[in-house]
Amino acid sequence: MPGLGTSFGRGGATTAQQDLSNADAILIMGSSMAENHPVGFQWVIAAREKGARIIHVDPRYTRTSAMADIWVPLRAGSDIIFLGALVNYILQNNKDFREYVVAYTNASTILREDFRDTEDLDGFFSGWDAEKKKYDPESWFYEASPVKQEKPGHSAASGGHGKDRGGEAQDAAKFTSDPTLQDPRCVYQVLKRHFSRYTPDMVERYCGVPQDLFMNVAEAFTSASGPDKTAAICYAVGWTQHSKGVQIIRTAAILQLLLGNIGRPGGGILALRGHASIQGSTDIPTLYDILPGYLPMPFFEADANKFESYIKKHKSRTGLWTSFDKYFVSLMKAYYGDSATKENDWGFDWLPRVSGDHSHFGYWLDMADGKLDGLIVMGQNPAVGASNGRLERKALSKLKWLVVRDMVETETASFWYASPEVERGEFSPETIGTEVFLFPACGTAEKAGTFTNTQRLLQFREKAIDGPGDNRSDLWFVYHLGRMLKAKAASDDRPRNTGLKALTWDYPTEGPHDEPDVESVLKEINGWSLPDRKQLGHIKDFKNDGSTASGAWIYCGVFPDANRNRAREHDPKDLLGHGWGFSWPNDCRIIYNRASARPDGKPWSERKKLVWWDEEKKLWTGLDNADYEKGTAPDAPENLWEGEGTAALGGARPFTLHPDGVGWLYVPSGLKDGPLPTHYEALESIIRNPLYSQQDSPAAQKKQRPDNRYANSPNDPRFPYVLTTYRLTEHHTAGGMSRYLSHLSELQPELFTEVSPELATEAGLQHGDWATIVTARAMVEARVMVTHRMQPLRIDGHTVHQVGLPYHWGYRGNVTGDVVNDLLVISEEPNVRIMETKALICNILPGRRAQGREVLRELNSYMEENA
Repeated sequence: MPGLGTSFGRGGATTAQQDLSNADAILIMGSSMAENHPVGFQWVIAAREKGARIIHVDPRYTRTSAMADIWVPLRAGSDIIFLGALVNYILQNNKDFREYVVAYTNASTILREDFRDTEDLDGFFSGWDAEKKKYDPESWFYEASPVKQEKPGHSAASGGHGKDRGGEAQDAAKFTSDPTLQDPRCVYQVLKRHFSRYTPDMVERYCGVPQDLFMNVAEAFTSASGPDKTAAICYAVGWTQHSKGVQIIRTAAILQLLLGNIGRPGGGILALRGHASIQGSTDIPTLYDILPGYLPMPFFEADANKFESYIKKHKSRTGLWTSFDKYFVSLMKAYYGDSATKENDWGFDWLPRVSGDHSHFGYWLDMADGKLDGLIVMGQNPAVGASNGRLERKALSKLKWLVVRDMVETETASFWYASPEVERGEFSPETIGTEVFLFPACGTAEKAGTFTNTQRLLQFREKAIDGPGDNRSDLWFVYHLGRMLKAKAASDDRPRNTGLKALTWDYPTEGPHDEPDVESVLKEINGWSLPDRKQLGHIKDFKNDGSTASGAWIYCGVFPDANRNRAREHDPKDLLGHGWGFSWPNDCRIIYNRASARPDGKPWSERKKLVWWDEEKKLWTGLDNADYEKGTAPDAPENLWEGEGTAALGGARPFTLHPDGVGWLYVPSGLKDGPLPTHYEALESIIRNPLYSQQDSPAAQKKQRPDNRYANSPNDPRFPYVLTTYRLTEHHTAGGMSRYLSHLSELQPELFTEVSPELATEAGLQHGDWATIVTARAMVEARVMVTHRMQPLRIDGHTVHQVGLPYHWGYRGNVTGDVVNDLLVISEEPNVRIMETKALICNILPGRRAQGREVLRELNSYMEENA
């Protein structure tokens, strides 16, 4: 989310899947879209049939590669080198869409004199605090931009920014600029110097991509730019699951802004979400540090403990975040109803505070150390599906109680009796005190409600059938659990229960099991006025005086009146899908679409028109709902230094969630690892960083400890190969929804590892036989698939092999296999705390685990003797 959010203002996909058919080129990287998003991939094929060039960059040759015009195999973890070289190619060859760049990005903005780039500090930006291992971003700010608070960057909260924005620490609407782009401290020139070392030669030496192949990609993609052409980028977890994942996505954002591809038909960046409602679970979050609608959770710090300071910290003077207080107060009214008043700061003190790392890995490490009593697991299977699975299963054995809600008895629900740890004598049912409760959950067809899919689209699905027996929906479980907790708190007068007592929890129920009415929940999420509870129709309707309530301000408009649930709409009227569901914000399908018109309001070209200014009607009109104030004329004057709200942006600044109204090539604040992307090696790598002596991201957190060991990277002789994991079409993530189905199990019955013929010869592997894959954490066995889909690469004069492993198997279900995620290490990317799964190092040995253990003992003995 921060990769897109700090670049453009929102962390969601900028476009719709259907709009890919309008692209002149499509770069798919960090994804095998044909395998993992096959329904959406139809629009890629539609574009190709109209002449678009399809480029797939991936370590493996996949079904996506087979349908692409160009396939580029590269070394896993070298993405920023490749993308950075594309940026450099644009800048060195004047390929940027200059009119768009000058008008709609911060290319002309001048930076402070004390800013220092990684080129100056050997891999660090200015502001690095070596003792605290974090950045103070003040030197990254715009010149003349006032600091909003003391010592930004030294609080645990700074840089988080709700994961969907940037610039809170400064008044970024105040800046100096050079529209000629010649000033050496303007963003354009800083960008040019920063990426000058990312050359085709570096791509060949360290990505393993021949220069002529890279140049073919560069020409094909950058040529799809300008007034009459656009190109799109699609990515998925192949980009996010890295120690520098946010910055990989930032590089793509820079690429698209330079080419003028954001906010325009056939352009944009499509963040392909891994499940039907992954977008929904960040919009209305299951994350510990944000509230619905990307409002930041208050941190346990001086600048967030008081309502006034919290609002001041996060509210902007200009742009849409000027209404931050309206969105927040409306959320508090939805939570606490009449109990939230101006006198008690709308219940602000009832919200919990973030006091540390409460992410998945943070609390799992606490669990492993015996610091947690209980856990409720819904919608995931961490015993198989999460990094360092052995640690996570052992951590479960330290709990007093565990509740699992699922459709089957997953490995998480059965860790205590069926785990491989039992085989090794590490687990015994008699010695584990964890009490496990397995609650049967309803499947998708057994419950009603909305999904929010990969393009911010809310779609309502009806319940097809009642769940059998005691199966209940997630909504039923959470609602009745909350009802019981409130009843328990009613007789307990301790102050800690005040907020729980005030919580509104009064949804109507229906049927024999008192199932909550799901549309009532969606109505509250949409928002209503108080006290009449009249549905709100637009985000402009929110107030900060307690007269509006909303569960997620970005969803306002999905239920604009009591009898109109727009998520139920299923009558598409155009190629963008209007009339089919509701896309936030305001049913806008391509966000930032003011950029599809020139500053004067006319389309850049007839072929690429989307929204434009209607001089007669004095309104923005076109093929999409305008992501702009509808009546603000293109020539409306801007007043960035003194004005407020979106009016201060005038008529030609499309990125209205940014205080300066433009897309950010350079992020002045909002990220914890730097204002510009830079290449660092993966936390485990076979080579040294070719750019700097700083090997890996200094802000990334390794969480290294005896039960979460790392290899001696780089150049650990025990682990000479690159390891990357991936997903298959036939199985679903940790396997709980697919390994129990006979037809899917038959299609992919056994864990396998993909290796090139050259690696098979080097390691003594035979196709169809067994191999043992070893990392510093664990070893697993898998069948060998010798295939040209994996190719050896030449990296800095040496041959490098890569090992591919799908991760869907576990020890339950119709088909079983080793837990591939046991091989992975727990780590945290600094902005979102995601793990690195796509670029590690390993060894691969012929034979099964027993043989592998013997070889590993020999390797370890060698290491100890030669330490």
